Amino acid sequence: PVIPRPCTFPMKLWLLVNSPCVDSVRWDARGEGLFIDQGLFEQELLGVGPSAAGEEELFKTKNFGSIVRQLNLYGFYKVAASPTSRAAGSRPRPATLMGDTTYADGPLHHFWNPHFRFDRPDLLVKIRRLTKANKEKLDAGLEVTSRMPDDLQY
Repeated sequence: PVIPRPCTFPMKLWLLVNSPCVDSVRWDARGEGLFIDQGLFEQELLGVGPSAAGEEELFKTKNFGSIVRQLNLYGFYKVAASPTSRAAGSRPRPATLMGDTTYADGPLHHFWNPHFRFDRPDLLVKIRRLTKANKEKLDAGLEVTSRMPDDLQY
């Protein structure tokens, strides 16, 4: 299977959600969506707050809203915690910390993309950035190809 370069946003997200060192991003119970603890994510990965590590920046932003924008541009949908959610008609079951269904550090966001699954890293190549040009191609029934990033900064 072809796996995209780790400098693409979906690949970074895949590596984060599968890393035992990252606590702010987790798979949902079905492995078909991910939970992001906003407060912990900002501290752990965006370098915001008192416990921010002085490590190499993973993202070019310190703004969580920019991360959500990237998720939306790559076709991720926010899943509402309701009985009619995308999780096969059932209420999503969050990953738990010490038996609790929420995190203490901030809002818990649940995102879903049909090509972002725990057991299918090969599907990552199908996740395309939804630019205006790409949307026009998709609407016309054409194939959208990935372009190389402008730089290699993660």
